[in-house]
Amino acid sequence: MTTRHLVDPALESFIEAPPLEITVETLPMVREALKGIYAAVLGEADPEVTVSERLIPGPTGAPEVRVIVYTPPGANPSRGVLLHIHGGGFILGDAGMMTPLSQARAKAFDCVVVSVDYRLAPEAPYPGPVEDCYAALKWTVDNAAELGIDPARVVVGGESAGGGLAAALAHLAHERGGPAIGLQFLIYPMLDHRTATAADPYLNRHAGEFAWTHGANCFGWDGMLGSLDPAGPIPATCSPSRAASLAGLPPAFIGVGALDLFVDEDVDYAARLIRDGVPTELHVYPGAFHAFDVVAGAPVAIQFQQDCARALTKAFGG
Repeated sequence: MTTRHLVDPALESFIEAPPLEITVETLPMVREALKGIYAAVLGEADPEVTVSERLIPGPTGAPEVRVIVYTPPGANPSRGVLLHIHGGGFILGDAGMMTPLSQARAKAFDCVVVSVDYRLAPEAPYPGPVEDCYAALKWTVDNAAELGIDPARVVVGGESAGGGLAAALAHLAHERGGPAIGLQFLIYPMLDHRTATAADPYLNRHAGEFAWTHGANCFGWDGMLGSLDPAGPIPATCSPSRAASLAGLPPAFIGVGALDLFVDEDVDYAARLIRDGVPTELHVYPGAFHAFDVVAGAPVAIQFQQDCARALTKAFGG
């Protein structure tokens, strides 16, 4: 069955491209191809936004973590900060992949953006990626004065696997008593390792045909889980949907397309956050598939960006 008839007509140009076929053999090639796609889609860097790279202390016994810091022009010693976690199914991408978007956000919201170059699976399975993100969060808050940020206005967010890691990081920070997070900014987040497997609790036949498919999702989660038994108890700091409780987590913004493979896990997660008393904003975009916002001129993508902008403006006190 095809879901092409459900796709927003303004997004159809994107689905002409073949989906990513990811295997152990093709993984290096796909990693390079994804960087090329984002370079073509996002355009040129903004020379007005300062870009600096740092190597910060990693988790105990692990390598240093590379972060990229984007600082907008002008003087403001108490900006908010967005800790950005890139997407790529846990197996693709890097911190610099979305530099033009990070610069645009830094400038639009007068915030500092810190993008984390976490280790990728399958080379570094759980807990490596989320521990790298925690190290970046702690470094960001500990160095607030140097970065010119207000440690009380911290947003953690990302797209796809980056959104999943942001949600996992919120659980990890909650378990460890900090640092405090003001908003989980979750863009079509990858939250449940069971999706697209035989144990899939959602079984949505209208989701996952385009961009990020069932096969890609299984490959990504296999790499992330590593030696963990997928049928066993999986920590919420790996697969956030498996948390027994979501009470006490930071407020959340979740945006996802109705045709995205992650739509059911995201809607379910939002409903659970609400039931557990967490302020939550959920948007489901009709006719939209995974990463639909790369078609920047489509009305549904413009609406999505406006919703994101309102959430970030509110989080940063604008």
